[in-house]
Amino acid sequence: MHIHILGICGTFMGGLAALAREAGHKVTGCDANVYPPMSDQLKSLGIELIEGYSPDQLKLQPDCFVIGNVITRGNPLIEAILDANLDYVSGPQWLADHVLRHRHVLAVAGTHGKTTTTSMLAWILTHAGRDPGFLIGGVAQDFGVSARLGKVADDHPFVIEADEYDTAFFDKRSKFVHYKPRTLVLNNLEYDHADIFPDVAAIRRQFHHVVRIVPAIGRVIFNGTDPEIAEALAMGCWSGREAFGVEQGWHLTTDGRVDFGGERFGVLELAMPGQHNRLNALAAIAAARHVGISPAQSVAALTSFKGVKRRMELRGEVGGVKVYDDFAHHPTAIAATITALKRAARPDERILAVFEPRSNTMKLGAMRARLSSCFDDAARAYSFSGGVNWDVAEAMRPLGARAADYRNLDELVRAVACDARPGDHILVMSNGGFGGIHDKLLKQLQLSLHALA
Repeated sequence: MHIHILGICGTFMGGLAALAREAGHKVTGCDANVYPPMSDQLKSLGIELIEGYSPDQLKLQPDCFVIGNVITRGNPLIEAILDANLDYVSGPQWLADHVLRHRHVLAVAGTHGKTTTTSMLAWILTHAGRDPGFLIGGVAQDFGVSARLGKVADDHPFVIEADEYDTAFFDKRSKFVHYKPRTLVLNNLEYDHADIFPDVAAIRRQFHHVVRIVPAIGRVIFNGTDPEIAEALAMGCWSGREAFGVEQGWHLTTDGRVDFGGERFGVLELAMPGQHNRLNALAAIAAARHVGISPAQSVAALTSFKGVKRRMELRGEVGGVKVYDDFAHHPTAIAATITALKRAARPDERILAVFEPRSNTMKLGAMRARLSSCFDDAARAYSFSGGVNWDVAEAMRPLGARAADYRNLDELVRAVACDARPGDHILVMSNGGFGGIHDKLLKQLQLSLHALA
């Protein structure tokens, strides 16, 4: 089959392209911005990429067009496809029909922690020799890729990051309802995606929809501390359930041992700091048990788990100042990431938090009232408001002199580098490239160091 993917450079669609190519399909694709690293990854797989959405691409005559959820009505190529009455399908539906069918799907859903938990789970199964398939919304450092087909066989595990975002312009259901999971992880649930959901109740309804399709022999692994998850399950659940994060389910003892039902399986040792990552690990251990991996095996596997790119990833160090990259963009994730780094640091080391409000939810200003409280554990907070139309500086005002807002990226870089001193941790948080700020900071720190010499 020849498929042509619209929006191919997105994380999900790029992963889908890699899976399709590995499965033997001919894959081509297009995007408005064809740029590294996804463009390099796809070209290395022999996938032809086209810049833009010209209707001339109909001449490729694929068997089917696969439509990413970034594509809207008015796009010249989709209008040409519709006018010509050609076959098209959403990315999640194509994946369900051609990759996930007959597999044991382990889906990881939640507002936060999806990428890390999915990566942990895929690593546990790989470490146990199961050769799972996976599709992750990021690049786990243990794999170096975001997607892999794994062993293709009935009931063989496939681990997928299950996003609640909508499927396509013609299918407004959440992506995860297409995956038909047999093992479903529900990490947490709170308001996000303000561009498509009016309130948290609308998101809760979508979570209920995916719970409804887990079979009776399936299992729902859920965060027992999350009230929204509890409400979603109270709407109906017809599968086995196991909680994590509470004493009645999977939890950690005071000495760090994994405990379930009074049985203990070893001390959990993670390279990634933070209570949120310990919860992610418990969810992955519980889910792996549903496909026959003993908790002791899982605990052993996680000791060698390297983490995920852009999840508190150390990008460099200059003069005793460390620069990190993190994907955090929601207030809860921002606060958890800063707190985790603060607790991992020495008492005399400062956290300088640098934040770009880039997500659709942040751009709409839906979280502005919660913004300043995210930075309680940061010595300094720097925001970049060049891409939003609301007053970020006003939202950060409760922090007083600890906060500064910039609309010019170079000015922000100079300010952070000027403030930094040996032992500081500069934590950069954005769900985008942030104008290459990490390399700019490292370069400016180097210049500042030379100036002081």
